[in-house]
Amino acid sequence: MTYYSPAHPLSITEEKENVYLRRALKKSKVSVLTERRKMKVAIGYGGPASGSKRDWDTQVEFLLEAEQMGVDIIWSAEAWGMDGVTTLAYLAAVTKKVKLGTGILQISARAPAMTAMTALSLASISDDRFILGLGVSGPQVVEGLHGVPFSKPLSRLKETVDIIRQAFAGEKISYQGTHHELPLPGGQGKSLRLAQRPNENIPIWLATLGPKSLAYTGEAADGWVGTSFVPSGAEATLGHIQQAAREANRKPHSVEYQAGGAVQFGEDLEALIAPRRPGVAFTLGAMGSPTTNFYNDAYRRAGFEEEARHVQKLWIEKKREEATAAVPDELVLQTNFLGTKEQVTERVRAYRDAGITVLRVQPEGANQQERLDSLGQIVDVVKTVSEEDSGNS
Repeated sequence: MTYYSPAHPLSITEEKENVYLRRALKKSKVSVLTERRKMKVAIGYGGPASGSKRDWDTQVEFLLEAEQMGVDIIWSAEAWGMDGVTTLAYLAAVTKKVKLGTGILQISARAPAMTAMTALSLASISDDRFILGLGVSGPQVVEGLHGVPFSKPLSRLKETVDIIRQAFAGEKISYQGTHHELPLPGGQGKSLRLAQRPNENIPIWLATLGPKSLAYTGEAADGWVGTSFVPSGAEATLGHIQQAAREANRKPHSVEYQAGGAVQFGEDLEALIAPRRPGVAFTLGAMGSPTTNFYNDAYRRAGFEEEARHVQKLWIEKKREEATAAVPDELVLQTNFLGTKEQVTERVRAYRDAGITVLRVQPEGANQQERLDSLGQIVDVVKTVSEEDSGNS
């Protein structure tokens, strides 16, 4: 297989990229699901930057085009900018068939009952196209922005899901946990049932990273909102989910598995890798505190332990340029979809063979049209890979 054009020599040799790809394909097979499904495509929007009305109008135009292209899921992000609900309600009114999910709601920012009310409302106005994505966020945001202790995040997540499922089932909400007691003991409240129509079919997807939280995803969730996923180290993430699903008498393929990265097509792979390094360095070094960085931990478990530790050390020492330069090419390549159509297709196959069922992509480009072009190409690639998979099954 030819990866590079001789007219575009790269600092990364063809043989080196072939080694990366063979390693990913070989290792990823440890977590292959016993029953494959058509791979879906998801995109996200939002994040820390709130943006202006003009920015929002541009995003809506992009998202509507994405729906027409065949994108299956649109996720709203929530950090410390736009919330994950308001804009999704707007999209429910202007889209027709695409699934709409919160990717993710921070559980410490809302009471569980309010989260359930919000989910039921979004499911209702979207004709049951809503997916409830939940996550624990991190200590800097939870304690710094919401003033809630970050201790025992998995316990808080479990209690939140338990209460939400009570509400979805139309039960009177009553719960005695470590973080939540409903009704409040010693108060004047009583157990209440939400006035909305019960809906137990709202999917709950969880953004989890650690082994115990991944296991809980396999035990209780309908989908995994994955990040820090490396196909060659798939067992470090999907393995925990699948094993826990089996132990809970669930079939592993009853869970959706989502992961992905940036998409950019081109022949100069070195030029495509370079802009990705700063973001990876930031994730390894700054996404969390020096002692609690779930993303860094996940990359370590996936086979990049030495590299992840080194980048984090440099970042904490405020050696940002050195940290960026220390990000290995292989990590960038495995966590994004970069290069020629052939290279990107092989990367999508690696994700498919690792067990990923939903490919979340971030189309790159200098302008809106270039981003749409990248999105259209990756949608076509995923369709092709899914069809060849169906033909082989």
